[in-house]
Amino acid sequence: MTTVQVDTPGGSYPIHIGPGRLDHLAHSIPQDATAIAVVTNSTVAAHYAQRVQAALEQTGKRLMRIELPDGEAYKDWQTLNLIYDALLRNRLDRRAVLVALGGGVVGDICGFAAATYMRGIRFLQVPTTLLAQVDSSVGGKTAVNHPLGKNMIGAFYQPIGVEVDIDVLATLPQREVSAGLAEVIKYGLIIDADFFAWCEQNVAALRRLEPAALAHAIRRSCELKAQVVSQDERESGLRAILNFGHTFGHAIESGLGYGEWLHGEAVGCGMVQAAELSQACLGLDGASVERVRALVQAIGCPVQAPDLGTSRWIDLMQVDKKTEGGTLRFVLLPEIGRAVFQPAPEAALRAVLERAATHPA
Repeated sequence: MTTVQVDTPGGSYPIHIGPGRLDHLAHSIPQDATAIAVVTNSTVAAHYAQRVQAALEQTGKRLMRIELPDGEAYKDWQTLNLIYDALLRNRLDRRAVLVALGGGVVGDICGFAAATYMRGIRFLQVPTTLLAQVDSSVGGKTAVNHPLGKNMIGAFYQPIGVEVDIDVLATLPQREVSAGLAEVIKYGLIIDADFFAWCEQNVAALRRLEPAALAHAIRRSCELKAQVVSQDERESGLRAILNFGHTFGHAIESGLGYGEWLHGEAVGCGMVQAAELSQACLGLDGASVERVRALVQAIGCPVQAPDLGTSRWIDLMQVDKKTEGGTLRFVLLPEIGRAVFQPAPEAALRAVLERAATHPA
């Protein structure tokens, strides 16, 4: 097992990474917990709910399960209320602990429920997708979607720990693996050029889920995210670089309908668009743009954006947390391994967006 520590004003906690972590969850539950509610979805429950509940029974605490429908389309207020309803019906108090067992949707919605139920109770992240293990489970971002914008209703709220069981990735569809790898290579692009080069060299091993390559990729991704989050918990500055490709990606998700593309697929494609915009705005060299496009394609994510219509693209991007005073701001790359956060000229942005219409997938 490897441990990465996250230290923020909102809480310090460990990320435990290794095989078989699902069987050791009892050690992550505080002694004073009065009850444990496992929040999961129907797909993950079929694989792991009984195993997780057996591990948590070792605590001797009152235990219950809240099972949600599966999919990004259900990351909404109605599904959030299913959690509140169950907690209230079962009279869980402020010393209860929620356990988020699932991917990014479960982690985000369970975290938001924890942040707001009785004005805040503790929760443990147990991510079961690669994307959640390297990104969404770490750093305390919690949210639900709104029809007009992704993750627009939420809170910064840190978990008490993150338990990353590498073994669970064996049950992931290849499409989910590809989506998770998009977030892995993002860290190399924005902060660690050597790690990006390592991903280029090991992409086949990562797609095959080879344990040694996977363990290194997850650990390094968590280290880099912890480094950024520890310096800027609430995204007032530096943390914004973690959104590389996300302004484009969120527009794709909203424009096509939540769930049509996986989040990581949209981010992967969005990183290609952000690299193209970086070339236009900051002079990122063409060879680097092609490296981004080639690696996104190699991990199995789309590299051609959908044709949403330029005006629709811009409308969707305006409903983004990184927009300030009506001005769109983007995470851009002067070079691979270094990112900046700034506005982009509208002409350059339109040129990138119009490629979706002139070069259909």
